[in-house]
Amino acid sequence: MNKKGIAALLKKRILILDGATGTELQKRGMPGGVCPEAWCAQRPHLLREVQRAYREAGADVIYTCTFGANGPKLGEYGIDDVRGVNERMALLAREAAGPGGLVAGDIGPTGRFVEPFGELPFEAAVTVFKEQVAGLLAGGVDLFVIETMMDIQEARAALLAVKESSDLFTIVTMTYEAGGRTLNGTDPVTALITLQSLGADAVGCNCSVGPAEMRDWIAAMKPYATVPLAAKPNAGLPRLAGGRTHFDMGAEEFGSWGEAFHRAGVNLLGGCCGTTPEHIAAIRAATASSSPEPPRRRSLAAVSSARTHRLLERNRPLFIIGERLNPTGKKQLQQELREGKMSLVRRLAREQEWQGADLLDVNVGVPGIDEPPTMRETIRAVTAASSLPLVIDSPKVATIEAALRLYPGRALINSISGELEKVEKLLPLAAKYGAMFILLPLTDGEIPATAAGRAAVVREVFLAARRHGFTKEDIVVDGLVMTVAANQEAPAETLKTVSWASRTFGCRTVLGVSNVSFGLPERKWLNAAMLGLAQGAGLSMAIVNPAGPELQAVMKAADVLLGRDRQAARYIAAFSGAGPEGKPPEQEPSKEPSPEERVYQAILEGNREDIVAVIEAALDGVAAGELVDKRMIPAIMRVGELYERQTYFLPQLMASAEAMKRGLARLAPLLAASATNAAGKGRIVLATVRGDIHDIGKNIVALMLRNHGYEVIDLGKDVTTAAILTAIKEHRPRAAGLSALMTTTMTAMGDVIAAARREGLAVPFILGGAVVTAAYAESLGAAYARDSVEAVRVIGGLLENETFTTAPDKKGDENS
Repeated sequence: MNKKGIAALLKKRILILDGATGTELQKRGMPGGVCPEAWCAQRPHLLREVQRAYREAGADVIYTCTFGANGPKLGEYGIDDVRGVNERMALLAREAAGPGGLVAGDIGPTGRFVEPFGELPFEAAVTVFKEQVAGLLAGGVDLFVIETMMDIQEARAALLAVKESSDLFTIVTMTYEAGGRTLNGTDPVTALITLQSLGADAVGCNCSVGPAEMRDWIAAMKPYATVPLAAKPNAGLPRLAGGRTHFDMGAEEFGSWGEAFHRAGVNLLGGCCGTTPEHIAAIRAATASSSPEPPRRRSLAAVSSARTHRLLERNRPLFIIGERLNPTGKKQLQQELREGKMSLVRRLAREQEWQGADLLDVNVGVPGIDEPPTMRETIRAVTAASSLPLVIDSPKVATIEAALRLYPGRALINSISGELEKVEKLLPLAAKYGAMFILLPLTDGEIPATAAGRAAVVREVFLAARRHGFTKEDIVVDGLVMTVAANQEAPAETLKTVSWASRTFGCRTVLGVSNVSFGLPERKWLNAAMLGLAQGAGLSMAIVNPAGPELQAVMKAADVLLGRDRQAARYIAAFSGAGPEGKPPEQEPSKEPSPEERVYQAILEGNREDIVAVIEAALDGVAAGELVDKRMIPAIMRVGELYERQTYFLPQLMASAEAMKRGLARLAPLLAASATNAAGKGRIVLATVRGDIHDIGKNIVALMLRNHGYEVIDLGKDVTTAAILTAIKEHRPRAAGLSALMTTTMTAMGDVIAAARREGLAVPFILGGAVVTAAYAESLGAAYARDSVEAVRVIGGLLENETFTTAPDKKGDENS
């Protein structure tokens, strides 16, 4: 069935998705530690039995058994025929689905973080997914589902791989922690804005939580969705019983949530971990008579980053686009960009966010520079330093394309004019990547002097944009600010343009305000006056320096007087001394920091680039041990506090941890005889248990423990019980950490702990992973940590009451 056919079905009823596959296969004998795709290929009748059971239970859509059938995951099992595996699984699903059933090609994560948040290059990730897509297409899938994504950038890579390979209907579902954010800090509405603009045909969430939390996330997304919404909750929480993982929500209770999901606005509904054909039958019965609610919007004026979004709603306070990441007239920034340095870029990004910017304009236009790679590197730096959405600013098509390809959100392009090349090349690019754009009303031969002339260009460009699917919600008109020193009539024409665009044409507007004062003294007053007048004319956004007190004061006062700042809340907050919320005061010192304070800041800011040089400067006046104890350890602990408060998220945590790691490596020779040496706090053994090939979380825990002075023995992933016991006996660790991501492998944790106790090993265990809960860990007599920061704290607490014994070595008896 094609995309139009599926869209037509969604208008008639809520489509039912299938339930869990792994646990159903385990019931039929699939052991832990095997490749599910390979196991099913050898036993197709068992997979067919599971999929037919879901179809008979009422599932409209059957997922292929290819969740882990990408190159990196299959490579863990020595399988290199990615296309063949996916084609075979798709053909089996097609047979099981039967007439009228839809087959969704299932694409899961690679287990690696993608650029700019990880080491897997973005284009390499796209290539990995395209290989899988090719096999699924060969097997005849009807649609695609990209699911259980923790990293918005990996979801983007997979979605682009599908879009660049086919035109099939594509669902993308993220997986969120209980607090409503992904591991990388993306919330559901932010993900929705990014993915629907990039071309996903349906967006939603799956796994990690039960129906209650997921229902709330669907309800939060519905007002902003331009596409149908999908949900696949777990059957409650996992628990251990009889040596197997069970979920605590039965089919009847699961089905009782059907109406709640319908009221929240869901359009596709199924089940994830712990669900069975009975659960799917219950949800089908509960929604059989429910009329689906279609998307409430055709388009949405909004931009996003990996961690936040801005809804560019009308009659709201003025949105500020920070202008300082533009090298024009800034010699230091120009020099750093030429040298490939990003320290100043990161600082300017952070400062503008603290100063109240809503978006950041990013421009790398330096004479003689290779702009596309510089723009990519700048995006890597800015997305780690700031949570704000970006405005991609360049006159060069290649630079804008490079930025849109890599940027992990929905960007605003600055700009697309009426020039022929811009219309012909940039409009298709903006449409492909789902970007909003600033419409600059000038043409190849003319900058219109009047508002009427500019309006004519706006209409012409908009007509071309409509052919690419754009609406007025996707466009921000630039009123074109010209210097008053050259023409005193120019500001009036600019204000007329703003008024016409916002009130008659009906779209958002923007001005680069400071152009008005060029060539005149005391420019700040002219800029502030122009801003206030433009707000009165209906201005939506302004490109300014957010640090300017005059501009900030006029902007906030005008918002109150124009009724855009309800109850004058922002005005009162700004002028009552409250200041920007969440601003870490130690990151903006009032005086020049000392060399050792710069070390603290470098770690706090995740400045991996400069940490070694900063440490070198500090060593002239302070001993290595003192630098570690009084600056570096407090800094990484502060990072942990910010992470727990959700001021920082995983990208910032990893950047700071890496800066700490590099700093400690530089100091290692000087610390060799010191108690601050990495072995000073003792050894910790870490492992991802047998059958589980996911180790992102475990690797982050290892990095954080090393940074806090522990020696980590990392056994890797898919580690047998015997290998873990051998390592405990050999290394005599002060604690052992076990990780599991899947419900099908978490039971191996209990096997390890039980075997250790039989061997007389009293080492404390700490458990973690996406599916692990505190109650589950407690049932095994182990401690629990939800993330790497908590792991450091919990292990420290465990070691305060440490006891450790080991039975005599039993040579040749290590298989228990």
